[in-house]
Amino acid sequence: MVFQDFDKISERRRAERERKFKKRVTIGLITGLVLLVIIAAGVIVLVTTNNNNNDSNSNNKNSSTTSKSNKGSSSSSAKPSSSSSTSASSSSSSSLLSSSSGDSSSTRDVVKVEKVITSVCSSTDYKQRCHDSLTAAAKKQPELSQPKDFIKVAISAASDELTKAFNKTSNFTFNTPEEKAAFGDCKVLMEDALEELEASGKHVGDNATLTALSSKTPDLNSWLSAVQSYQQTCIDGFPVGKLKTDVKNAFNATKEFTSNSLALISEVVSFLSTLQTPGSPGPATTRHLLDTDGFPTWMSHEDRRMLKASDVKLTPNVTVAKDGSGKFKTINAALAAMPANYTGRFVIYVKEGVYDETVIVTKKMVNVTIYGDGSQKSIITGKKNFVDGVRTFETASFAALGEGFMGKAMGFRNTAGPEKHQAVAARIQSDRAIFVNCRFEGYQDTLYAQTHRQFYRSCVIAGTVDFIFGDAAAIFQNCNLVVRKPLDNQQNIVTAQGRTDVRETTGFVLQNCRVMADKALVPVKEKIRSYLGRPWKEFSRTIFMESDIEDIIHPDGWMPWEGEFALKTLYYAEYNNKGAGSKTTARVKWPGYKVIDKQEANKFTVENFLPGSWLNATGVPVQKSFYF
Repeated sequence: MVFQDFDKISERRRAERERKFKKRVTIGLITGLVLLVIIAAGVIVLVTTNNNNNDSNSNNKNSSTTSKSNKGSSSSSAKPSSSSSTSASSSSSSSLLSSSSGDSSSTRDVVKVEKVITSVCSSTDYKQRCHDSLTAAAKKQPELSQPKDFIKVAISAASDELTKAFNKTSNFTFNTPEEKAAFGDCKVLMEDALEELEASGKHVGDNATLTALSSKTPDLNSWLSAVQSYQQTCIDGFPVGKLKTDVKNAFNATKEFTSNSLALISEVVSFLSTLQTPGSPGPATTRHLLDTDGFPTWMSHEDRRMLKASDVKLTPNVTVAKDGSGKFKTINAALAAMPANYTGRFVIYVKEGVYDETVIVTKKMVNVTIYGDGSQKSIITGKKNFVDGVRTFETASFAALGEGFMGKAMGFRNTAGPEKHQAVAARIQSDRAIFVNCRFEGYQDTLYAQTHRQFYRSCVIAGTVDFIFGDAAAIFQNCNLVVRKPLDNQQNIVTAQGRTDVRETTGFVLQNCRVMADKALVPVKEKIRSYLGRPWKEFSRTIFMESDIEDIIHPDGWMPWEGEFALKTLYYAEYNNKGAGSKTTARVKWPGYKVIDKQEANKFTVENFLPGSWLNATGVPVQKSFYF
């Protein structure tokens, strides 16, 4: 996996520090694993000879909360504090030692556990939280002995803190309709976060070996990254003021525990990869995820066939038609007819027509396909918007939440217009979501690529301000990004990616796309500035590669959000683009911006940026990672 950590030091010093850090972490983990084996052996001896008299009391795990919200502010995620970045305190060590029996062997084992915990926590950004939670767990559960045990403890701590924070925020006073509505969104987001934390903990516990666990890391990274995003979305939904600050503070612990969980997973997988001999297909080896047709290999043969060609006739479970020629006249009615616990893929065919309804594919609606007669023929539309009092999170004409959603030849619109500001055409929260030959039309905030893993192929996305935004791990291939005419006092920004933590495996990759002007913009394009992106959150990450960028893009390329916010911590990159707007000689000089080479760009191809077998993939021929 690829994680970037941008500091104030120069690129050369940063690289040197990273090399030293990786070496130190590797040595620490190797030492830790050896110690774990010794500890396990010691425990067996103690059990057989001393009747297992090593009883420890422990600190109870706390509960915790989650949240998410709107793109109305540029609040950053909490950075590691100086105290949390220090090594574990000696008082914690002596507390652990004092809880053990007087037996010298037991004391030696406790010291070894303490060293292992210190080694494991050295890879995290919030070391004190990591050390305290693992130490408490080790006192309560002496049988903890494997790295995956400590990962599960970290995830459990995040889950506990999530519940605790939710209970705390429930006691806050919400005086205005806006505050009450924002808290309503928070409750939904917290439920999603808790569900995904529980799923993460279960996956860690169900995998008996580290090798088995490493195969699940793409899922774990996706879910835990989404948990971070959910919390920030909750916070963003509140108006600026004391209440918003209180909500943010309530979630600090959960966000730090989740960040630590991501760090532990990353380091365990990195350690396993160092154990593989050169050329061997080790547990951390990335699978090629593009077949000869350019589709990710996590698609089954049936799903690939379904999306491959325009002339393929799908067999729908239900048909929707406004003229009454189908079983249903609305898409929502068709979704409501989906049987509970349906197995397989539920296919809805939407005949030509404009469907003015707010369509939501709920989390319970898994593996749904909606296809139409064409992206400009079968259209879902709406006009909810921020100016009229609807939170950005709720303005979407279409929302996909259920895992494995697939859309083909469909249009998604929000017709509120530029004067209504935030007005989402589609909000995608679905994990492993796929859109092919679809069209997304709006102005500000057209496509909300909210969370999880998403893949867009041969789509049209049109808008003005931040018209592709969110915190998903999303790749856009062969897409047309159409920049429209904004209000006179506005500037155009194609992307606003919202990664809040450097450990998140999220970002936007736009490969072999075309950045172009809408017809209405062409006559005035010299008067209106347009940019590739701006940092919505502190660790915003966006890569344009092998794309055709027209002359509408300002020579700076990228726009700041506000002042110096995120300029040192973001990751913005360009590789092998073409077109008049692709020249990088006058680009911004931010520490986080760079023109990258092919080796680094390879980290952001589908096979490396969206790893793992999403669906039951087979050994199909592999397409090259790059187009050129």
